[in-house]
Amino acid sequence: MKKNIGIKNNIIALCLFISGFGYGQNETPKDSISNKLSEVIVSAPTKLFTNKNGNSKVDIANSIYNSIPNTIDLIAKLPNIQVSVDKENITVIGKGNPLLYIDNQKVGMNDLNTLAVDDIKTIEIISNPSSKFEAAGRAVILITRKFSKKEGFQTIVSEVASFKKYFNNYLEISASLKKNKLEFKTNFNYNQIKVWESNGNDFMIPSRTIISNYLATAVTKRPQFIFGGGIFYKINEVDYWSLNFSRRTQKDIFDILTDTYNQQQSIINRIRTLNLNDEYRNFSNGYINYNHKIKSVDGILFSGFQYSRFNQQVASTITNNYNNTSFELSQNRNQKISIAVFSGKSDFEKEFGNKMKLELGTLYLQADSNTNFLVENVNPSITINSDYNYNETNIAAYSQLSGSVKKVKYFFGLRAENTIAKGKYQAENSLLIDKNYINLFPKATIEIPMDSTNTINLNYAKSISRPNFSTTSQVSAYINPYFVWSNNINLDPTITDEVAVSYQYGDKSVKVSCNKIINPVYYGSSYDSSQNVLTLKTTNFEKETGFNLEFSIPFKYKFWTTTNTLNFILSKIEDKQAIVNDTKPYLYYYSNHSFKLPKEIKVSLTGWGLTRQQQGIFERSALFTIDFAISNTLFKQFDCTISYNDIFRQMKYHEDFTINNITAKGIYYTDANLVSFSIKYSFGKIKNTEFKEKNIDENSSRIR
Repeated sequence: MKKNIGIKNNIIALCLFISGFGYGQNETPKDSISNKLSEVIVSAPTKLFTNKNGNSKVDIANSIYNSIPNTIDLIAKLPNIQVSVDKENITVIGKGNPLLYIDNQKVGMNDLNTLAVDDIKTIEIISNPSSKFEAAGRAVILITRKFSKKEGFQTIVSEVASFKKYFNNYLEISASLKKNKLEFKTNFNYNQIKVWESNGNDFMIPSRTIISNYLATAVTKRPQFIFGGGIFYKINEVDYWSLNFSRRTQKDIFDILTDTYNQQQSIINRIRTLNLNDEYRNFSNGYINYNHKIKSVDGILFSGFQYSRFNQQVASTITNNYNNTSFELSQNRNQKISIAVFSGKSDFEKEFGNKMKLELGTLYLQADSNTNFLVENVNPSITINSDYNYNETNIAAYSQLSGSVKKVKYFFGLRAENTIAKGKYQAENSLLIDKNYINLFPKATIEIPMDSTNTINLNYAKSISRPNFSTTSQVSAYINPYFVWSNNINLDPTITDEVAVSYQYGDKSVKVSCNKIINPVYYGSSYDSSQNVLTLKTTNFEKETGFNLEFSIPFKYKFWTTTNTLNFILSKIEDKQAIVNDTKPYLYYYSNHSFKLPKEIKVSLTGWGLTRQQQGIFERSALFTIDFAISNTLFKQFDCTISYNDIFRQMKYHEDFTINNITAKGIYYTDANLVSFSIKYSFGKIKNTEFKEKNIDENSSRIR
């Protein structure tokens, strides 16, 4: 896990960014677009987990998972997925940050916050995404929404009451209406959330005889409104258009209390810092898609346009109490950030008679970010007021060819992306950031079936990870008079080369992968002697190399279904400015057990953990947690669920490193121990429709 967790993000949302731009695939949603055949095909009952060639798919609609109050908490329970404590960052074990897709749409963390869990049909974790997806993805989390095959009107009301250190309440109302070829969906959420967070760091700078330790705790009150709606219209059996809009608004009121011990040579200070914050943020996202079959060339054209906007402003009043005297005003801070993203996407695909498929596509993206940073320092009296503007344009094109030679299936793709980035302080004449670069990203997959149950898969991929829009701002977070969290507007993109071989036997698989990463991004520390301030900020490191050995072992016996994942990882992070220690392999393990009992009772027990991680520069402590849930369907309209997360209260971890002659030992706590009660009530009349669709096999993969 990266260090972008804990209080820092709650202060200024360092990790809040809009990646809800672009579009990736033009495969049609299986619930909404029928095949050429008009008959209804009834499939066997779906499995909770399916695994094929290293890709995992989870059936959310028919599982106990559909009672989880929000989408991010749901994703956190899936295999190989890690969600940061602040819920602003998702990581796939061994793959880094994934691309996020809802149907045909590339989205960001803000979009997941506006997506109702009850609208989700399946979630697929794609470990080898094709060139259709943006080159930023070593992995993709693909969410497929429900689309009704029947006519009528239905409304679902759900209420979740959860108990952590504080009480949290989640209320959701969703409705759907389907008439012939037209379907309309809407949802409204009102959440009353109270979040507790805490973290601390022990810093040592031996060359300057400095010891600085702090422990910070924050409690956030967060009333949150989420609403959205969408229209889906099926013109014929291939052509359709869809329109969707969502918005999230919230107000965060949070006080951060920090206790600090600071020793510089013989001078010792004990400081209590009180940081009072009043924050408002909103996020809006809208997109329109159109799918059309061009009969003259027997091909399918998909086009989509999307616009997203994020606004955040936070006012902070900071007081310090030195050596148990009295609190005195230190700073007033006002920070504003606005990010707008527009993108357009077009894909074309054509199948030939020999089952060969040609796919072509283009993408245009324009992002604009503006930050205003105002600090009024009391002693000495100094005012800092700056405006920073960042603009990024991304133009991409891809082509890919897939097919088979005898029994051997193949896929070859090439994606080219041109990125133009410019950043400038308003008061300056010259550009601070001026980048214009073109990258080529080849991808290839060969699937060799040995027989009906044995398959070997070979994969190669080159990918890129560009700095998040949050890092394009000048926002920083005040922790104490000697320490701040900060962004880094000078980050370079990260380039990854990866080779993988997997073997599948039935639904079980083993996968070996190797990767080399240039300019990986992690948090690093630096010290400014002129201001006597230590800064922790995102930094490009020299390189990272990794080796993964992953086992996926599902099993089913009568009413018991279990999915198990073991991932042995050897990862080494190196940089000239850091002390590189021994590197040792560590283990990620995940085990889910589901039981279908009589009288519509479902029971789920999930455990996952990480052993101690030694990755050259970073050393991280072990993690382990177990979650439990039980649900029951009453009277066909009521679903009741009781959940108990982090039963043994183990969700805290340590991270140690030495960079720029600064040794840091951090500890991070999270309020993951939770008991929640969920009740869901549905009403409305649903009847069969004459417009029938083909139910496509759930095990078929959209993107190889």
